[in-house]
Amino acid sequence: MYTRHITPLLLEALTDTPVVLINGARQTGKSTLAQVPGIHSYRYLTLDNPVVLASAKNDPSGFIDALDGPVVLDEVQRAPELFLSIKAAVDRDRRPGRFLLTGSAHVLLLPTIADSLAGRMEILSLWPLSTAELAGIPSFNRADWLFNGELNALAIPACKREQLIDTLLAGGFPEAVSRNLETRRSTWFDSYLHAILQRDVRELANLEQLSEVPNLLQLLAARSANLLNFAELSRSSGLPQTTLKRYFSLLEMLFLVYRLPAWHRNASKRLVKASKVFVLDSGLLAHLSNVSKSHLMAGAGLPGELVETFVLNELLKHLAFAKQKMTLWHYRTQTNFEVDFVLENRLGKITGIEVKASSTVTSHDFRGLRHLQENEPEAFQRGIVLYNGQEIVPFSPYLFAVPLSMWWAKVN
Repeated sequence: MYTRHITPLLLEALTDTPVVLINGARQTGKSTLAQVPGIHSYRYLTLDNPVVLASAKNDPSGFIDALDGPVVLDEVQRAPELFLSIKAAVDRDRRPGRFLLTGSAHVLLLPTIADSLAGRMEILSLWPLSTAELAGIPSFNRADWLFNGELNALAIPACKREQLIDTLLAGGFPEAVSRNLETRRSTWFDSYLHAILQRDVRELANLEQLSEVPNLLQLLAARSANLLNFAELSRSSGLPQTTLKRYFSLLEMLFLVYRLPAWHRNASKRLVKASKVFVLDSGLLAHLSNVSKSHLMAGAGLPGELVETFVLNELLKHLAFAKQKMTLWHYRTQTNFEVDFVLENRLGKITGIEVKASSTVTSHDFRGLRHLQENEPEAFQRGIVLYNGQEIVPFSPYLFAVPLSMWWAKVN
């Protein structure tokens, strides 16, 4: 069993918060995490059990009132009726750690659910396994490290091309990672998508044409790491924009795609306000794009969108337990200066991160980072180009090229 880096946060939350929700995609390990040592005294009930689900839906208040002692309610999004009953129970008795919930639908995109437990519930995000978790490396937050950490704190190995390719194709879902044969991993991804798009989509929305949702996911996979343009997607899919946006929200809710907002502080500056869209796992993106190891090994470079999607996913995994509370953005001007990712802390300080799929870096690769530094000199801390290379190379006192292997490097 893998050690998850958010485990200490979970145990801490249960000591002072009545309701804790582990939120994330299916098959990321939520149920396993909810039964780690320290939570073994909790009664475990899953709403994937049809009898438990029927009881919760038929009489939510009676179901909650009948629970004695702390309880784990797994896949709670299947019975949203429970949230008001949990709120009433917590208002009567605010002892911490009463309810540990897991959910496979993004509750922050379900405002009626999130609002009902405002001030009573802490939400922890569980993403697919990070490369550091897969390597069994003790918790060391790489988002904090990229933001303003000591660059010599990690013993970064050379980024070997084949290892990077294997990492990109495997992704982070535990079941997919455990399958060494590409054909078996592909079969798992097919089954995974079929189960989500057939069952979870039906539960969250009453759709007559389910085939349109996987078609949209395929279109979004072809645009991962690019600007989200609903007008262009509408033309390509043949869907009206109102329908398209509804379907897109469903895919967001099910943690299949991610919308990365644009960074802008001064409304008068000529910045692109459109978000970027990503598939939420590099292995899933490779599957949807029909990318194989033999294809990547035979090529001279690597697909930039695949590598950038991998970095986005790693950043999200580490932001989930970062000591510094940071938000993630992208930066682009109308004059084509861009930075793939911008980390911003609560004090307004920023670090820019650019992703380059090749093994060489030149001064030109820092073009967007220099533009960001020049336009935000008070906020800018450092700029980093992540590349498929051998070592950390300074390009100025505040600009550095860093190997992509930093994601699985050991702590010095």
